[in-house]
Amino acid sequence: MDKFQDYLKRYQTEIDQDIKKRTDFLYNQIIAQGLGGAVVGISGGIDSAVTAALCVRALGSDRVIGVWMPAYSQQVHAEDAHKLAEAIGLNLVTVDLVQTYDAIVAELNGVLPLDDKTKGNTKARLRMTALYAIANQKGYLVVDTCNRSEIYIGYMTKGGDGLADLNPVASLTKHEIRLLAAALGIPQSIITKAPSADLWAGQTDEQEMGFTYEELDRYLITGETSPEAREKIERLHRMSEHKRQLMPSI
Repeated sequence: MDKFQDYLKRYQTEIDQDIKKRTDFLYNQIIAQGLGGAVVGISGGIDSAVTAALCVRALGSDRVIGVWMPAYSQQVHAEDAHKLAEAIGLNLVTVDLVQTYDAIVAELNGVLPLDDKTKGNTKARLRMTALYAIANQKGYLVVDTCNRSEIYIGYMTKGGDGLADLNPVASLTKHEIRLLAAALGIPQSIITKAPSADLWAGQTDEQEMGFTYEELDRYLITGETSPEAREKIERLHRMSEHKRQLMPSI
């Protein structure tokens, strides 16, 4: 018996109830609190697509702003962002960060040279700055898009995509996100695309993590995976604990 596949099959039979649970959560956290709506950063990837679709279902399209923030982004992600907007009725706006990103990287390179990872993290933090500016002006909340798999190993930027006001998908692994995406009518090109944070050319999640999402999700759901993957996963979990906690203080 494959406990991992059995779990996913069971989740699929309960997916309508899960959608209701997550849309109720969004409504209660935003509308019931007297707030105006939600702002979601749109990457062209599956996590932001599912988050935006849940927000539109929960709040209505007139209360959700999706923000596409290119900064040397791949064309495929731009195309998928617009496909998503059309598919779910999302109000999609563009904030082009290329000039801002170039300017801050040039200034920082004058202090010390930045590698690709630091540049990518800087890009993620600029994107969060843009999201909070829009949310602040509108009286909306910023909705996080990080899933359970990413959160467990700290695969998010502190002060970037790891910063938001609420998260409706934090308990879902990447495999559950894929099943949910199909139920929410997310375009197939987004569902099947290799996951990427689009932080530098050619970057993919699995390449950077050093193991596959199946190895990670199987471990999170069943406790089973290869010894090599387990060691890498737990090492990343330990090293990223500071991302999941409030800052220490005294």
